[in-house]
Amino acid sequence: MAISGAAKQEYSVDSSGTNTGRALAMVTMLFFIWGFLTSLNDILMPHLQDIFNLNYFETGFIQFAFFGSYCVFAIPAGKVIELIGYKRTMVVGLAIMAIGAFLFVPAAAAPSYPFFLGALIVLAAGITVLQVAANPYVSVLGPASTASSRLNLTQAFNSLGTTLAPFFGRYLILRGVDLSAERVRQLSDAARLAYHQHEASTVKFPYIGIGFTLVLIAAAIAVFKLPRIQATQEFRPSDISNPMGSLWQHRNLVLGVVAIFVYVGAEVSIGSYLIKYFVQPDTGNLTTATAASYVAIYWGGAMVGRFIGAGVLQRVKSGLAVGCVAIVACLLTTTSILSFGSIAVWSILLVGLFNSIMFPSIFTLGIAGLGPLTGKGSGLLVMGIVGGALIPLAEGKAADLIGLHRAFIIPALCYIYIAYYGFFGSKPTGSQARLVLAD
Repeated sequence: MAISGAAKQEYSVDSSGTNTGRALAMVTMLFFIWGFLTSLNDILMPHLQDIFNLNYFETGFIQFAFFGSYCVFAIPAGKVIELIGYKRTMVVGLAIMAIGAFLFVPAAAAPSYPFFLGALIVLAAGITVLQVAANPYVSVLGPASTASSRLNLTQAFNSLGTTLAPFFGRYLILRGVDLSAERVRQLSDAARLAYHQHEASTVKFPYIGIGFTLVLIAAAIAVFKLPRIQATQEFRPSDISNPMGSLWQHRNLVLGVVAIFVYVGAEVSIGSYLIKYFVQPDTGNLTTATAASYVAIYWGGAMVGRFIGAGVLQRVKSGLAVGCVAIVACLLTTTSILSFGSIAVWSILLVGLFNSIMFPSIFTLGIAGLGPLTGKGSGLLVMGIVGGALIPLAEGKAADLIGLHRAFIIPALCYIYIAYYGFFGSKPTGSQARLVLAD
């Protein structure tokens, strides 16, 4: 999931002596990287759950640690940009990510679940810094008229990363001995400890490779001559008369924050528990490694849906589109809950296709008609991403109480709210509505 910084300035690019095409290619690579690392959590969750004998609620703290960092580090990241600029902030973000990746080595050597969570927090802090810098940078790296096109292109590479990560995790992380929980319990204490240490060690090599790759990319960006972003006009809310009132008076924004919260939570919750869902006898009855490949279909659907949605949204209003895809996502999730075997598997996988347009469309609807409050409204919407930290915990708790199959009722309820927002809650009211119509 990519976020954008809520800057209070208008910017231009000083591209003298530089090639903006090469610069865009360099920055686009960053979108691929953080998509890849975010999706890799879906492989880590079942792997660490088996190693440390965790219940679903305890496993949910992996996503809590990761997505909670968005809420904690987004504002400090903006301050870093003000101090050292966009290019250096990208380098700093990559360096922090590399440190987080290398911390997986001692975490696996211990092995320690809290240590793993700490490594994830550091990794996610770096990703947050990188995102806050890279998103607005791409938006001004060329003509304003094509900014949306550039962001859609980079988002496609982000989705490519989320699609490929499960295959990477399957062959490099889930390459150990796949013993059932019952078989592990039958091992002696010494044999069980040796088994857990061996399984934890499979994380070391992939994250060492990721760490060194991040270091190399940071070095490449440090020496690459990226176009400089220069502030052309500072916007100070206190300097002008604000006819739009308080942020909290704009229903489409306030309800949009909730919509972002439940959307990210639903998407992450489903992806997080798919592997454990597919290995159950009453659904896919798959091995852990095979189930990991199916997760790629879920994220790949989102990538395909973004390309389809780019064309559809030119003809269909965003609110209507959000409402319709949310209803379909809810029906597919409910179908999976009420069915078994291949129907349960493929109905939940297809949800990824209909998730695709939700985030950018909800974001656009949320800031519609805010005028001079757009920057602050964008920042408020970004805070809603913390849903990816909290809702997976709720689904994990539900899975412990009523079983994983029925626990998917949590994201199903989230989609009902998103449908309401698309059809009704996203509509501006009062003077705000008149401004939108005038535009």
